[in-house]
Amino acid sequence: MVEHGVSASTQNQALSALVFLYRRVVLQPLPRIEGFTAATRSARLPVVLSENEVRALLARLRGSVHLCCALMYGAGLRVSECVSLRLKDVDLDRSEITVRGGKGDKDRRTPLPRMCRTALIDQIGRARTTHALDATHGVRTTGLTASLQRKYPNADRDVPWQYVFPAARTFTDANGVRRRHHLHETVLQRSVRAAAVEAGLLKRVTCHSLRHSFATHLLESGADIRTVQKLLGHDDVRTTMQYTHPMNRGALGVRSPADRL
Repeated sequence: MVEHGVSASTQNQALSALVFLYRRVVLQPLPRIEGFTAATRSARLPVVLSENEVRALLARLRGSVHLCCALMYGAGLRVSECVSLRLKDVDLDRSEITVRGGKGDKDRRTPLPRMCRTALIDQIGRARTTHALDATHGVRTTGLTASLQRKYPNADRDVPWQYVFPAARTFTDANGVRRRHHLHETVLQRSVRAAAVEAGLLKRVTCHSLRHSFATHLLESGADIRTVQKLLGHDDVRTTMQYTHPMNRGALGVRSPADRL
């Protein structure tokens, strides 16, 4: 696999598959090989957009996709955290969003951007209307664990648990229950790629670039790195420190000697 130049994660996935095969199927666990270590991922700097680039990107998006991308940039949300927001997790009075079960199954709070407030109120109204129609046809929401359903039997039918960004279509699950999932992540991913091309951006822009930009722009504006760490939900501040590298001060914050010529 090394000869084929595959990524470290692919190599480790293949290794895990072989270990599982011998341990669970062949029932002959592989002996440990001295000096053999798992492949390590190379360090990569995040792709960060400038404020002008973010503005150009958002200007080419419409509707719920525009709102989702504005939230990913304005609140530092991952794409999965954005599309899976539930009505109960948006606090308009306190202007904050609660992310439930983020990466590492951690909860956190992040600010609700003022620029998103009006559009978000309208989106919540549309989500409530969709739920009212679904309720008459017995359509329920998704993503609730079995233990939560036992504790709150009607949770998948109650308004607070409905998605802010519901999918356009419903489906029937394995138990024959009609359900409505949230907006699929690929809808945002395709839209962001198309908008980046239309805007003429030369960087490799993804949905996660908006979260990278959120962190970098906060640090550039003077925010404390510990605060940014909490807003992003990082366990280790060293993960947050990667955003100090692409800050608008040159590489590693130094001035090029060419600027003195």
